[in-house]
Amino acid sequence: MSLSASNAMTIVATAAALSLPISFCRSTKLSTKKGVKGGFRVFAVFGEQSEIEKKNGWSTLFDVEDPRSKFPQTKGKFLDANLALEVARYDIQYCDWRARQDVLAIMLLHEKVVDVLNPLARDYKSIGTIKKELAELQEELGQAHRQVHISEARVSTALDKLAYMEELVNDKLLQGRATTYSEEASPSPSTSTQSLDTVKRRLPRKGLNISGPVQPYHPRLKNFWYPVAFSTDLKDDTMVPLDCFEEPWVLFRGKDGKPGCVQNTCAHRACPLDLGSVNEGRIQCPYHGWEYSTDGTCEKMPSTRLHKVKIKSLPCFEKDGMLWIWPGDGPPSATLPSLQPPSGFQIHAELVIELPVEHGLLLDNLLDLAHAPFTHTSTFAKGWSVPSFVKFLTPASGLQGYWDPYPIDMEFRPPCMVLSTIGISKPGKLEGQSTKQCTTHLHQLHVCLPSSRNKTRLLYRMSLDFAPLLKHIPFMNFLWRHFAEQVLNEDLRLVLGQQERMNKGANIWNWPVTYDKLGVRYRQWRDALERGEKQLPFSKSS
Repeated sequence: MSLSASNAMTIVATAAALSLPISFCRSTKLSTKKGVKGGFRVFAVFGEQSEIEKKNGWSTLFDVEDPRSKFPQTKGKFLDANLALEVARYDIQYCDWRARQDVLAIMLLHEKVVDVLNPLARDYKSIGTIKKELAELQEELGQAHRQVHISEARVSTALDKLAYMEELVNDKLLQGRATTYSEEASPSPSTSTQSLDTVKRRLPRKGLNISGPVQPYHPRLKNFWYPVAFSTDLKDDTMVPLDCFEEPWVLFRGKDGKPGCVQNTCAHRACPLDLGSVNEGRIQCPYHGWEYSTDGTCEKMPSTRLHKVKIKSLPCFEKDGMLWIWPGDGPPSATLPSLQPPSGFQIHAELVIELPVEHGLLLDNLLDLAHAPFTHTSTFAKGWSVPSFVKFLTPASGLQGYWDPYPIDMEFRPPCMVLSTIGISKPGKLEGQSTKQCTTHLHQLHVCLPSSRNKTRLLYRMSLDFAPLLKHIPFMNFLWRHFAEQVLNEDLRLVLGQQERMNKGANIWNWPVTYDKLGVRYRQWRDALERGEKQLPFSKSS
């Protein structure tokens, strides 16, 4: 393989730092030898061409043929692991060639700057002309440097693809060895049905069994901090009722303004407290006026003697514009996760939507992007082409990674959060091959709170690193909600169908494929948690 792009950049950068006497000029009619592709040739500042070509080894650095003509024709074809690996290798070669062209462009522009600043040029050029030429060159240099960063991102993506393809090939080889072993174990070509079944059992499939009616949530799933509401939805005199793990709760603020979470059931006659009001930092039952503080203590009983009564409360804190509760019996962890959008992003929408599906099914859906060009044909994926191969690339021990060929980074964050960053050129349009190559981005947070076995409380936060004025346009929040509900409705009819069949015994994870990796890892993480494993798979500490 030819010299890598990163090495090329390093060499040229070193040359520039040492001020090596290298200059670049366009080929002239006097040049008879084949130069660098694109019509450029390498010369020294002093001396004649023949001398330089003998002494200067830099010309070979850029004299590399464009490899695109040698690429295998794979469009519309199904690729096996070995051919896909070969395509990934060609990607590396193309990135190497592209990086050399980018560096060459920068060096040529550098030489133009030197020519403009040449003292001899001042004799026949005005200061205004020189300023104008320098400004134009500065803009060209800026564009060239941006192209270099894009090339770096392409190299990184291509290397990840190559590693992924090598992993597929290795898996194929291991499977082939297992098949060979099984065939050797067969008694004869006329193998009986029983022995064939034995061979099949020796080749385990990586399936999951998620079937049957939704079972009660395991207590271990409760021992996490859960974001349950946005801070902006809880004023000093308001309440936010919600269900969490089949139990009713209500949020309100105490006298000190800090949030509290108590059982949404009065101790007196089991009346829902959220039907009442908040008075001086206490929630008042609408039936007989009993009032409770944020720790659940009843502090007021009108028309009777005050008894020592207390309802259940949960640890409740406020962080990053969200309200968090700890519904488990175990001791709460000392720190709350951070769900702030990345630096440079501004929050544009915060929505809460109740959905009639089990929260695991909703997470499965959110962790899958391959369905977009088939399901979301009326909303964000309208007009998307169907890729020949969709992959989710992720570390071997991680719950985060990025989609290929879509410029989308995604992460599952236990216990129920999905974070994604989407590279876009303008709303609704995808751009580039990775998020790093895109100039504008949309960041999404989905929180899937398990309300009950057949209901999920979805918290959605959308942030942008562009168009800050959008958040100040009146009624934009209603527009974002309308669009979000349109997208969810496209998913909902499918997920509800899954849920109905799952409750009747169908396995919703019967045959996972390559692009299901993140969803499968979520299910493996949850299964290990419920089994009580001390070291959970894919955790950062593992």
